Amino acid sequence: MTTGEPGQPRTDRSPWNWLLVLPIVLPLLTFLFNADEPRLLGFPLFYWLQLAFIIVGVTTTTIVYRMTK
Repeated sequence: MTTGEPGQPRTDRSPWNWLLVLPIVLPLLTFLFNADEPRLLGFPLFYWLQLAFIIVGVTTTTIVYRMTK
């Protein structure tokens, strides 16, 4: 695979790739959502925090994509 320039090998060794660890590790920290309170619009913490994890994942993926493009 090449980067688009002939003779240049593709490299995926960018420090920005380490940012992708955040959406993997964040949901594994159970102490963040091991509670029923607070509630947001009647939904317990667990449900709206899962939506927040999705937003963090999309944001970090977008940042890494743009910085390593």
